[in-house]
Amino acid sequence: MDFKALGLYDAMKALAFVALYFALLLLAKWFKSLSISYHLSDQLVEHDNQAVGLAMAGYYLATAAIFVGALVGPSEGLPQDLLTVGGYSLLGLFFLNLARWFNDIAILRRFSDTEQLVKERNVGVGAVHFGVYLATGLVAAGAVSGQGGGVVSALVFFVLGQLSLLVFSLIYERFSSYDIHAELLNHNVAAGIAFGGNLVALAIVVMNASSGDFIDWKKDLAQFLTADLVAFVALPLIRLATDRLIIPGKSLGREIREDRNVGAGILEAALAIAFAVVLAFLI
Repeated sequence: MDFKALGLYDAMKALAFVALYFALLLLAKWFKSLSISYHLSDQLVEHDNQAVGLAMAGYYLATAAIFVGALVGPSEGLPQDLLTVGGYSLLGLFFLNLARWFNDIAILRRFSDTEQLVKERNVGVGAVHFGVYLATGLVAAGAVSGQGGGVVSALVFFVLGQLSLLVFSLIYERFSSYDIHAELLNHNVAAGIAFGGNLVALAIVVMNASSGDFIDWKKDLAQFLTADLVAFVALPLIRLATDRLIIPGKSLGREIREDRNVGAGILEAALAIAFAVVLAFLI
């Protein structure tokens, strides 16, 4: 971008949206503090809790995704733009804070997330929370982007996105060479990173399918469900293929399960996200 070509109005507009996002970030912190039973400052500063820090990093990245998603669309003048972006960002924050509850009862349903994050300081569970928050932020970003549909379509596509994350997590568990929940309870950070990365990968495909202007329910839902089916089939197959082919003679799954190899977990997550970006572009 040629910053020399930016006029005074453009600079003021940019500063206004930066200020709006800063306010949104503070509001996101306040919303978060209301929805949890522990003090964030104590966990991050007094106890140096890396698990909570990792979860919060995903939460704050998700707020940026939601804000950018709300920015997508033609300008209707600065005052109206600020109201529209602010309103949809608040809706996205509501969605995002529902994700913690959804994560606790659905995705990581075999144990208490709060106990693992706070009492056990389980970084593997923190990594999954990072992935769920960021995935939810991407889904919400797609749901609030574009014109048409309004709050109803945003809510519908957010709910469908969360259900997609749940279904995909069940598929991931079914085809995994190890018990995800058992590995997380044993503080396997590599397993948490790999799982969280795969959830982000699915969210990239879902966001692409739900983003843009609302056309009509039949066409938009068909597009969303088609993308879901492609992702449900393609991402597990890609995981099975890369498990053996990326490191000749070695299995990423075995490295994660037996050696708790954080590098292998990062690699699996990165490969899933890379292929998701390609899939999102193609479909």
